[in-house]
Amino acid sequence: MSRKGSTSSTSSSSSSSMMDPLSSVLDGTDPLSLFAAAADPVITTATMDNTRKKRDKDDSSAVGSDFEPWSSKRGEILARYTTTEKLSINLYMGSEKGKATTTGSAVSEKVRTRLEELDDLEEGSQKELLNLTQQDYMNRIEELNQSLKDAWSSDQKVKALKIVIQCSKLLSDTTVIQFYPSKFVLITDILDTFGKLVYERILSMCMDNRVSLSDNFSPESVNDTAKETCLNWFFKIASIRELIPRFYVEAAILKCNKFLSKTGISECLPRLTSMIRGIGDPLVAVYARAYLCRVGMEVAPQLKESLNKNFFDFLLTFKQIHGDTVQNQLIVQCVEIPLYLTLYSPAIDWILQCIAYRAPEVLLTEMMERCKKLGNNALLLNSVMSAFRAEFIAARSMDFIGMIKECDESGFPKHLLFRSLGLNLALADPPENDRLQILNEAWKVITKLKNPQDYINCAEVWVEYTCRHFKKREVNTVLADIIKHMTPDRAFEDAYPQLQSIIQKVITYIYDFSLLFSVEKFLPFLDMFQKENVRVEVCKCIMESFIKHQQESTKDPVILNALLHICKTMHDSVNALTLEDEKRMLAALINGFIKMVSFGRDFEQQLSFYVEARSMFCNLEPVLVQLIHSVNQLAMETRKVMKGNHSRKTAAFVRACVAFCFITIPSLSSIFTRLNLYLHSGQVALANQCLSQADAFFKAAVSLVPEVPKTISIDGKMRPSDAFLLEFLCNFFSTLLVVPDHPEQGVLFLVRGLLNVIQDYTWEDNSDDKVRIYTNVLHLLSAMTQETYIYHVDKVDSNDTLYGGDSKFLAEINKLCETVIAQILDHLKTLGKEETLKRQSQLALYLFNTILAHGDLRNNKLNQLSVNLWNLAQKHGFADTKTMVKTLEYIRRRSKQPEMSHFADLALRLPLQSRT
Repeated sequence: MSRKGSTSSTSSSSSSSMMDPLSSVLDGTDPLSLFAAAADPVITTATMDNTRKKRDKDDSSAVGSDFEPWSSKRGEILARYTTTEKLSINLYMGSEKGKATTTGSAVSEKVRTRLEELDDLEEGSQKELLNLTQQDYMNRIEELNQSLKDAWSSDQKVKALKIVIQCSKLLSDTTVIQFYPSKFVLITDILDTFGKLVYERILSMCMDNRVSLSDNFSPESVNDTAKETCLNWFFKIASIRELIPRFYVEAAILKCNKFLSKTGISECLPRLTSMIRGIGDPLVAVYARAYLCRVGMEVAPQLKESLNKNFFDFLLTFKQIHGDTVQNQLIVQCVEIPLYLTLYSPAIDWILQCIAYRAPEVLLTEMMERCKKLGNNALLLNSVMSAFRAEFIAARSMDFIGMIKECDESGFPKHLLFRSLGLNLALADPPENDRLQILNEAWKVITKLKNPQDYINCAEVWVEYTCRHFKKREVNTVLADIIKHMTPDRAFEDAYPQLQSIIQKVITYIYDFSLLFSVEKFLPFLDMFQKENVRVEVCKCIMESFIKHQQESTKDPVILNALLHICKTMHDSVNALTLEDEKRMLAALINGFIKMVSFGRDFEQQLSFYVEARSMFCNLEPVLVQLIHSVNQLAMETRKVMKGNHSRKTAAFVRACVAFCFITIPSLSSIFTRLNLYLHSGQVALANQCLSQADAFFKAAVSLVPEVPKTISIDGKMRPSDAFLLEFLCNFFSTLLVVPDHPEQGVLFLVRGLLNVIQDYTWEDNSDDKVRIYTNVLHLLSAMTQETYIYHVDKVDSNDTLYGGDSKFLAEINKLCETVIAQILDHLKTLGKEETLKRQSQLALYLFNTILAHGDLRNNKLNQLSVNLWNLAQKHGFADTKTMVKTLEYIRRRSKQPEMSHFADLALRLPLQSRT
């Protein structure tokens, strides 16, 4: 693929014929005459030859999503190229001279009128603003952008053009040279806005019967009015006296050539490329080329010749950087050459990115050769490595290292070149045989850097290469070198972002934590993070990696000690100002670690670990809750493994687990968490035949019920607690069925104690939860009267075994039932008011169903009570008829079962009341 004379003959002739308008005064012509002469062949597209048609058939092609857009680079440029020096700006204030035109006037008259309007730019009011800060300057540019939009929307097109011309002139000003890249970004934003407005204006004129042109329209489908308007814009621009604004404004509306000719863009690009040769300042010129490449990629990405020509022209003029004009300018502004060269990077990087996009290997090789011919210029070499595909760079890593070695380091430091090379090698692999040599060559340069910031910027990149291709020995060596460079004078304090990045890369590639912590310098490396919030973030990253990648539980002492230290660091960062979300995140990470620790059947060691963890993480309640659950699980696992063989040692261990839970639960702040854990731990103690310990848990739960507040916080909002208390008590009743009475405490001691607490608890006035709880107590008492309970705890004798259906025991239960029912009936009486009759009906039916399911209806008193409740439920018309009918049908079906004939009599006594 030959790149010499890369522009086609057609483009070359076009370039030569369309001379710089400023030079046309020598032969007596003027810019408008040149455009008028060129207009005829542009409009007469029917005479286009076949060769040109073939060349431009792909005009509608566009770049793909794999091309990084300019918009993604704006923010980085604005953030990087800043200044504290004062800036100045010329603002166009506008000349409001009215220039009325007569309808149907000749084209020449219109042109003359517009030229006079443009002359007003020189005569109109302008204001120079001095001593602006960078932010003030950016605000003024934004004001100009808004003024452009306002002028356009108010149909002041010439005023809009004047604003754009004035802004473009600012790009010739390099008085604060280090700010120039950011100025370019800001000004070209305005140019982009202008180009879009002009294009959309002309496109709107092409509408026919409110149907707009398709995306791939041809010039033949554009009407004469739109073409004339488009030509007028180019005529206006051609009359701009100064080269830089004339170039930028025409480039901004380059896309409008589509309305005039299929070849318009392909002919304009070489001409605009040649115009840039008239710009004397190399920095201004390279950014002009970057802008032309940018609009070229947007409107005609397939026209690679102009892209290449722009770069080759830049190479030819690169020597200007070392000329007297530039050097004197740098001396005046007190700017060193290394800083000055970095100002070129965004422009060169962009030009090369455009060239390298889907380019063949041979073109990229040619670019390397051209860099070599310029003496391996470091700036160009860096841009090549930034723009070209990582695979291309990686495959030629040793060639690039050779070129880097031969670069002159005075203008552009070699460590930046090695950094760019490392960034490519993080994305693509070099030849396997070269990998160690590449690392050695790079690290020879990196380790000699004296400036800590320069050093860490390079080391950060090459750590990934080291982790990716080498084992822990090389990683340890690199980490040791970083510690050596960053420890003196506490240099690490200014490099936390880079150090965090290094940690992230290490744990990304070394996620076997037994291997990671065997890297000798890893933990000393962590010690450099001495700023608490940064240290905590690093610890979080490590724990997230552990939880993500650790597949099996571990008892490795190296891992445990290291991760306990890391988790302790996270825990100790918690204070009164720590947000709840942050606490939850830290607790989740620590809990993830705790769940992964297992000592197998060494239960005592496991319990010791939990005890140590409790002392270390006492300020995070979710961690304590997890520890309690883990210890309860450990106790149950011990029982399972021992298979009921309750030796003294096993019993002692289980009691130790139970004691752990009993001591830890009171330290929790959430009352329902404590209640549920008391219940759960009591169940575990009961399952392990630790009866006295189980009683202690249940008594603690009973004594805690009066402390339940009326409202609790749920997800940051206060909610009534009654529903949660009701749920807990129902679960508690289910457990109390199998809890045997303590021989010294009397019959049903725990049940009586709980009933007393429920009785004394202050319930909400409009709540029926107390009655619902009492009704559930009736379920429990009914189950306790059975000869054999419906469930048991293995090897624990419940009251059915202890009392054996003793009549005194049953009498005690009956007394309790009568007391509870009396309480329910008293509550039903209080609901006799009109506004509470519906609640009365619902509760009456609820109690009726309870008696129906659990009571002995052969008892006359109970039978009569059920009939009264049935009638009360229907008394005021609030009972659901369908429910009542289905209930009655159920009773009748039950009456047909053996020993249930008394249900038939009950059914006869239960009338269905009509609502009419």
